[in-house]
Amino acid sequence: MMRAEALEALATGNTGFDVVVIGGGITGAGVAREAAGSGLRILLVEQKDFSWGTSSRSSKMVHGGLRYLGSGHYGLTRDAVRERERLMAEAPGLIDPLCFIMPHFKGQFPGPRLFQLLLRVYDFIAQSRSRKFLNPAQSGLWVPGLTSENLAGASGFTDAVTDDSRLVQRLIAEARRDGAICLNYTRAQEVQRHDGEVCGLTIQPEEDATPIKVSAPLVINATGAWADRLQARENGSGSMKIRPLRGSHLVLPWSRLPVSCSVSVLHPQDRRPVFAFPWQGTTVLGTTDLDHESNLDQEPVIAEAETDYLLEIAARLFPASHICRSDILSTWAGVRPVVTDGTGKAPSRENREHALREDRGLISIAGGKLTTFRVIAREALKRGLGEKADSILRPNSQPVFQPAPKLVRPAQVGHQTWKRLQGFYGPDLQQLIESGSLEPVMSDHPWGLLWAEVLWACKAEDVRHLDDLLLRRTRLGLILPEGGKALLPEIKRRCQSLLEWDEQHWAHEEARYLGIYRGAYSLAPKETSDAS
Repeated sequence: MMRAEALEALATGNTGFDVVVIGGGITGAGVAREAAGSGLRILLVEQKDFSWGTSSRSSKMVHGGLRYLGSGHYGLTRDAVRERERLMAEAPGLIDPLCFIMPHFKGQFPGPRLFQLLLRVYDFIAQSRSRKFLNPAQSGLWVPGLTSENLAGASGFTDAVTDDSRLVQRLIAEARRDGAICLNYTRAQEVQRHDGEVCGLTIQPEEDATPIKVSAPLVINATGAWADRLQARENGSGSMKIRPLRGSHLVLPWSRLPVSCSVSVLHPQDRRPVFAFPWQGTTVLGTTDLDHESNLDQEPVIAEAETDYLLEIAARLFPASHICRSDILSTWAGVRPVVTDGTGKAPSRENREHALREDRGLISIAGGKLTTFRVIAREALKRGLGEKADSILRPNSQPVFQPAPKLVRPAQVGHQTWKRLQGFYGPDLQQLIESGSLEPVMSDHPWGLLWAEVLWACKAEDVRHLDDLLLRRTRLGLILPEGGKALLPEIKRRCQSLLEWDEQHWAHEEARYLGIYRGAYSLAPKETSDAS
């Protein structure tokens, strides 16, 4: 059901649901997918765009959490490894294996023996062996340009990588196929109660001045870093204390740092892992981990100190590359909703496990990992549905994603791009390839985005603003210089009529997008950057 149809249905009284989900990130989308797949009537609302927050600004890793295993969180690692294996099997092309290389330097922790022992446990959980040890010469072959100074060798293992925003879109699409109504740019105003029990929610669509009241006995608050706001508003005190932690990244042209695997090392400043990994034809450096004290309703922005922190590790790992600020294509910063006990731990020491809070029909979720969205979703639904949950929820063995139809690959689409399209779009693949030209958007760029994908997003994926299209449905704003500014005239020519924007509307959206890119996705001039 398209947005206009859904809003019309709600406005005319079709407002009864089994579950209402607040939040259109990975957790909320996962809840909607599991609930709709179980036959429940679902409404999901998101105050901004789907995956606007952390779920489009993560480190893109679908991983078991080797660091968490090293910290003793065996259960978190076990769940994540199992989910990683499941997701790679269900959606190849969307969640793909990626080799990770951890160089070992003489006299530095962790040494090869200890790390190989940790990887042995990691492989045991996954029930498959991916670990290997590379001597210094082999390490240089796997990672050209890697520093040889004091290099003792490297450990290799396999995890996975994804496009986090596209992962959310796939979940939204699967939930809609099972009947869910999912609305972006629709604010949750107030939880409705009767005799103290939840009975519904008041929502406010962006384009409508009239609030809409919907009824439901269960509301799931999956708003991530915003989760404690609704909890506090509801019960008068923050029953779940969230510590917003910012993780920032730099995006470089792949030609400036050509890595084919993820290279990880512990940063000398705080001994936390930092990665350089290939993503959509670029190389990404990340991530940081520090308290985010800015307004959560504004775009998070990388600080100057974070830029220096990431460039320092690039210089240490790849000294001959001479990576500098002028090489940076774009940045992104995401805010992790970490549940804290308030004891003043260092950010990297905070527990990454998720937490649930229940208040008579309102279930709030915070924390957790991108990889374990399905586990978290099912736990929240079981908590909310109570004793009847087992008879309502679909079996745990049911797939998250439906496969793409078996189609003949168009001659003009390469094998790798075809695999990606199958993973990115699943059952919508036929409609996608019929929606527009299969020529690449960027003929000289290694990422094979097709014009058909851009047009499909405009037609069928709830694009309401230009940043939805360029920062989340596609990643053109991250992987091209100046946010893809040079491509905007051609995007306008192909997309303006589909979006039904007149000249004034397009001009407004273009100015808005470029303002967002310059303010939150690119480096400010060094002399004016906020180094706080």
